[in-house]
Formats: sequence, C-alpha cells, structure tokens
Amino acid sequence: MRRSRTVALTATAAAAVLVVTGCSSSTKSADAKSTASGSATEAAGGTGANAATKGIVNASDKKGGTVTFEMKGTPDSLDPGNTYYAYIYNFSRLYGRPLTTFQPGAGEAGNKLVPDLAESLGQVSADGLSWTYKLRKGLKYDDGTPITSKDVKYAVERSNFAPDVNSNGPTYFKELLVDNPTPYEGPYKDKTGDLKSIETPDDTTIVFHLTHAFADFDYLVSAPQTVPVPQAKDTGAEYVKKIVSSGSFKFESYEDGKQAVLVPNTNWDPSTDPIRKQLPDKIVLRMNIDQATIDKDLLAGNAQVDLVGGGVDPQTQAQILQNPKLKANTDNAYGGRLVYMAINTDVAPFDNIECRKAVQYAVDKVSVQTALGGPVRGQVANTVLPPDIPGHQDFNVWETKDNKGDEAKAKEALKACGKDSITTVLSARTERATEVAAATSIQAALKKVGINAEIQQFPQGKYLADSAGAPKFAKEHNIGLMMMQWGADWPTGYGFLQQIVDGRAIKASGNSNLASLNDPAVNKLLDDAATNPDRAAREKIYGDIDKKVMEAAVYVPLTDFKVFLYRPDNATNLASTPAFSGEYDYLNIGTTK
Repeated sequence: MRRSRTVALTATAAAAVLVVTGCSSSTKSADAKSTASGSATEAAGGTGANAATKGIVNASDKKGGTVTFEMKGTPDSLDPGNTYYAYIYNFSRLYGRPLTTFQPGAGEAGNKLVPDLAESLGQVSADGLSWTYKLRKGLKYDDGTPITSKDVKYAVERSNFAPDVNSNGPTYFKELLVDNPTPYEGPYKDKTGDLKSIETPDDTTIVFHLTHAFADFDYLVSAPQTVPVPQAKDTGAEYVKKIVSSGSFKFESYEDGKQAVLVPNTNWDPSTDPIRKQLPDKIVLRMNIDQATIDKDLLAGNAQVDLVGGGVDPQTQAQILQNPKLKANTDNAYGGRLVYMAINTDVAPFDNIECRKAVQYAVDKVSVQTALGGPVRGQVANTVLPPDIPGHQDFNVWETKDNKGDEAKAKEALKACGKDSITTVLSARTERATEVAAATSIQAALKKVGINAEIQQFPQGKYLADSAGAPKFAKEHNIGLMMMQWGADWPTGYGFLQQIVDGRAIKASGNSNLASLNDPAVNKLLDDAATNPDRAAREKIYGDIDKKVMEAAVYVPLTDFKVFLYRPDNATNLASTPAFSGEYDYLNIGTTK
C-alpha cells in the first residue's frame, strides 16, 4: 500500500478456491507478526519504549481538543478512491467507511479484519465466484442522506475504471470482476450502462461477481475504494475539494497543498459503528511542513501525529536515542515494508540482465542502511518479501561479502553486458531526505564500477502518477533506477507482491510495477497461489515467486523498513499497527490538551 503505503496500496483475474467453512479471510495467518526492536521493557501503566507496539498507549475516551496531523509534502490525494499511500488509507477512515477495515489495536490485534460499512464479513458462494455484503442499517452521509449499496458500487466504478481521472489507486477490482458484455469505460465515459459484475438488488445489498475465486476478497474491500460516493455529488478530479463523509468526521475546509480541517460528523451514528469514538472537537492536517519542524512540534506536543508515519529525521533520531526520557516515548516496529531500488527493464541497457546484475553487485547495502538511519530504521534486506509477511524465505541470490557490494563481480557483469560504462537517471522523492541520502550512497557505489547515475528528485504526491510510476515518462527521461518503499496492501504474500511483480498490473499512470516486470512464469505463479485452497501451499508459492523475481535482478532490496515514531504525552489511544505499515492507527487518536 500500500504503497507506503506508503502506502503504499494490482490484482490479477485469479484467486483462491475458498472452502466456506473454516477458511474465512477474516483471520489472518498467525505468521503475519509485527515485531519490534529496541527496549522491550514497558514501564508501569503501559508506557515506555515500544509500548504502542504491544498495546494502546494512553487509552482514553476523553472528548474535546484539537488533534493535529502534520506531513512533509502533500498526499497523492485525500479522495478515498484516488489514493495509494498507506497513511491515507489509514487517515481516510476518519471520513470514509469501507466495507471492512482493521480493528484498532497494536501488533497482531491491529491485524484483525472486521466489518465496517458492512454488517458482517462477506458471504461467499460455494464456487467462490460471488461475494455478498449487507450494509448496516441507519447509515447516513454528513448531509443526512442515506448511504446505499449503489453508492459503494459507484465508488468501485470511479476508482477502478476511470484511470484518466482517478489514476493513483490499484485496479484489483478491474482485474477480478467479470467483464461487461462490452468493455466498460467507467462512469464518466460509458453512456451504455453500469458495471454488470456488481449487483445491488436492494439499497443494503451488494454482490461482486468474480472471474475466478479470490480468498482474500474480504481484505480487498477494506481498501478506501469501497468508501461510498453518491454519484450525484461526484465531481471527478475536483471531488477531493468537497468529499462527502460517511465516517465519524467531515470536512470543514480543504486548501490544496496547505491544510484540511475535519470536525465531528453530526449524522454519524455510533450505534452503527463499533470501532470509532469521535473524540476531538477538530482534526487539523497541515501539509508541506519541513520534517525538522514536524519533529519539534511532536516533541513539544504541538502536533500529535506525523501523518506519513515514516519516522523522525536522523538528527531528531540521534537526539532521542541519547535521551532516555524521550526514548521512552518511541515505537520502533516493522510493518511489512521494504525499501528497495527498482531497475527499469524498459530502459536500455537494463533490458539486459547482465547490466542489472552489475547494479545488484555494485550496491553497498550497509552504506545504504546507514544513510537511512542505521539498524534502528531497518535490517539489510536480500529478498522482496519482508520477514513479517507470510511466505518469506531467507535466501540471497546476489550475495556479496557482508552486504557491502562486490566491485569485481559488478565489473564482470558490466563487461558481460557489453558495456564499459552506463549513464542513467536515479529517481527519488524530494520530501524524503533519507531516501535521497540512500540514493546518494547508491550513486557513489555505482560510480566505482562505471555506472553513472544522475539523481533526479520528484514530489512524493506525484511520484507514481507523473514520474517514476508513469512508464512513458520514465523511458523518455532515461529513468533506469528508481527509489521506492512498499508496504503490503494486506498482510498476505499476494497483498504484498502482486502490484509490484505482476506484468498485468502495469498501467500508464500510477504504476507500482516500476521494474516493468512482465514474466509469464511469475504471473502464472501468482494465479496458482491465488487459486490454491491450501494456505501453506500458497505461502510456499509466494516464496518461489520472490526467488524468481530476485533471479531476474529487477529489484534491489535495501532494508526491511522499521518505523521510529515519537508519541507526544498529550496524544491518546496510540497503537502501532502492522495493518498500516507500522504507523499509529489514526482512527481514535485524541488529546489531553
């Protein structure tokens, strides 16, 4: 998501044969654990370092006050149907209710999938091809009008079938749902009708018809793409300026690139919503704030949350680690995230595997780890699947001594590629200082073996829409290498891998398969895993996919990312959740101010 989410959060028309009894996707694999490092000792009262990775810190039902979120840069979009960052998946639940979501909680408790807009998890047909959801009774938008199943259907249509308007999100639904008799062009263009594979027999029932069974479907509908949108109030790309709320908060104001203010939704009925609390009088999101300022505001209690959830900057990290009192207010956890560099096979000479091998061997991963903030910010990675995602296997295809690179092997591979040198562009996100620092480390290592990489920075809000994630732009601008961070859309091997390795997921804008990998064998393995009724067998296949992708040398895993978050004393209900890449769960944060 998840595009880190970050996140970072596209599916194939395939899936798992689901045995209805005892195989509900409501229960995640027990292997999907959230782990933490640093001090594991909790002080009395549930506080101390890493306390929020194991429980809810400062649990409270106190109402009132203003909760302030700050972020460096801007989001791709606050429109639930046009986002693919984990932090907006998380944040959007304040004003939008998907069919299902993850319960507020720390560690494995936060990984539990629960019904949200729906009254229960999905009812699947015997053949696994149809999923039915009933909406809760009494649901209303912030203007008091009723929420209907047709609004959920429309939300899926606008988010998956209108890439020229809403290009940021994944297209799982488009790939899984049965095609119309004639190709459906989306709600803005298609004048012949609607999407026939989603039925709404009444205002509280929605039925999805799939091309193949898909055991993870309850996870899929937790995406904000199922947050209802009334068609009459959809203004396309302008909808972000006046989003209709189905959650516990609604928009009071929105200034693009500056600030959004949310206030309680008076038409939200807590009797229809067992997981939201609606505590603060106001929620303020401040955008384009320098990271050092965000850190200072957190330390002073003037802000409660860094929205992006990437953690404090290196200078603040050093300050905190040297101060036991400050360190006691930190949480350091994995969240199913990988920091990596994509090698674009669509940009010569990286269409030649030998040139990709040269990059693999040249990178000094320990130097990159240091640039990213050291071991506290992640362990050196050699696989695509992080260790806390089911299916992970330990192996190292492009092994170098102590993970510090091998100049001789890199030069040998370059020679085998028929090159004495390569000139290319390495992209990174402007607002992410540590990402740029990591890119700088990689640039230095590559230069030693004759690969000259010019670093070009692009805004994070448009990184996937307009630059790195726009294949035509990347090819035209010689972007052969791309910095990236990825979090699972949901905590299964499919939820992590599919968007970044399936060739059928590549799209013209908002693309996450930055390597342009389109290997029929990888695509088939994804289908095999998704249609296998045995969980253990599926997880083995995900490990096999990981190996095949690494053998193709299209991704350079750098670190299995760990957040290093600071929590102010005046913030309540803080829990680090693996469901949203180790970020705090944003649903019920309050303040004692």
